[in-house]
Amino acid sequence: MNPIVITGTDTEIGKTVFAAALAGALGAHYWKPVQAGLEEDGGDGDRVARLSGLPADHILPEAYRLATPCSPHLAAEIDGVEIDPARLALPQVAGPLVVEGAGGVMVPLSRTMTYADQFARWDAPVVLVARTVLGTINHSLLSIEALRARGVTVLGVAFVGDSVEDSEATICAMAGVRRLGRLPRLDTLTPETLARAFAENFNIGDFRA
Repeated sequence: MNPIVITGTDTEIGKTVFAAALAGALGAHYWKPVQAGLEEDGGDGDRVARLSGLPADHILPEAYRLATPCSPHLAAEIDGVEIDPARLALPQVAGPLVVEGAGGVMVPLSRTMTYADQFARWDAPVVLVARTVLGTINHSLLSIEALRARGVTVLGVAFVGDSVEDSEATICAMAGVRRLGRLPRLDTLTPETLARAFAENFNIGDFRA
C-alpha cells in the first residue's frame, strides 16, 4: 500500500475534484475517513466515484458518516458520537490509496485533535491543495508550517483555479516545496475532461515516488 493524503488550505476549494483526478490516474483506492454532512448526492465518496472512473470497490466506506455539514468535531457531538483515532487507521489495500481530509489542515476531529495530528499518526506524504485566489500565499504557508511542525512530509502543492504565476511560485519557493501542477477551471466537469486536464498539467510520476 502506498498512501497519499490530500488536504487543503480551506473548504470548498476543489480538493475532492483533485482527489478524484489523482485516484483515477493512479488506479487507486479512495477513502474519506469522515464525511460531515449527508448530501442528496451521497457526499464526496460518491462524487469521486462519478469523476474518477474507478470501479465501485475502490471507493472505501467512511469510518464516520455524520449528518451535520460542519467541522467533524462538532458534527460528531451533535450526532452523539466520539471520533476514535483507532477507527481512523489507514485501510489495508493492494496498491495506491488516496485519502482525503475535510476542509483545511487544522480542522478539528475532536476537542483535542486536528487533521494535522491525524496525518502525523498516519506517517504518509501529504499533498496540499490550494486555490489560486487572493490570500492563498498566507493560507498555504501557514498550512505547510502546521504540517511540518508535526513532522508531516509535504509531497508538494497542487493548485486549483486560474493561473497566478507569482503566487504559485512564491508559495513553493518560500516553503521549499514541490510545485506539482495546477488543475484549471473546467467549463464541463466529466470523468473525461478531468482525466485529460490532470494528464496535461501534472506528472503522475511525482505521485509514485
